[in-house]
Amino acid sequence: MILAIDIGNTNIVIGCTQREKVHFVERVSTNISKTELEYVVEFKTLFDLYRIKTQDITGCIIASVVPPLVNIVKSAMIKLLHITPLIVGPGIKTGLNILMDNPAQLGADLIVNAVAALKYYGAPAVIIDMGTATTISVVDDKKNYVGGMILPGVRISLDALESRTSQLPRISLEAPKKVIGKNTIDCMKSGIIMGQAASMDGMIQRIRAELGYSFCVVATGGLAGCIVPYCREKVIYDDELTLKGLDIIYRKNTEASV
Repeated sequence: MILAIDIGNTNIVIGCTQREKVHFVERVSTNISKTELEYVVEFKTLFDLYRIKTQDITGCIIASVVPPLVNIVKSAMIKLLHITPLIVGPGIKTGLNILMDNPAQLGADLIVNAVAALKYYGAPAVIIDMGTATTISVVDDKKNYVGGMILPGVRISLDALESRTSQLPRISLEAPKKVIGKNTIDCMKSGIIMGQAASMDGMIQRIRAELGYSFCVVATGGLAGCIVPYCREKVIYDDELTLKGLDIIYRKNTEASV
């Protein structure tokens, strides 16, 4: 069983995979002030919740966009599992051909998602990851990662709206009954949920026009489940995409020992 960890700006996504099967997906808050011992306790509690024994975990892989946390979580896993995690970064085999001006600048999470999308959905593909930022990755019909877009995330947009306006209240992320709101809260909900969905539709259409052919669209991330149902373009929601990609990369780099 492999422990896959994706450290994002807002949440750390954690899951155990075994032969391409994801046993669970959970999220805990990203907190750079926590010590390695605090992460040990947090992970151990999660394993106990799912009745997973630490001795059943034979490998660990970490992808991160929060550099200060990499060594802390790595040390925590060494202490808890007695295993040195594999870190997604330079020197790691991914099998992904990246056609960017500076491939080294591409986030580990984007690489992992693209690897998983290629295996499970094929090329060409567009991958949307709705986290702190909303990122869109494009893999062309030759399986090349050719670029993408970065947009303000759903939560960032909502936080900015609430903090920068004196009379707008804090709201929950749920869709209103109608697009045209009849009160302030429903107007805000429509703007955030329907507005983000419309943005995704518009970006998909523009990508299609630029590429000149159709493609599969898959969305992942903590907030994708709130937005995807309201997209008019066909978008597949896969909450396990990142963990699947981590599993693929782990096995690609350790196939002789797994």
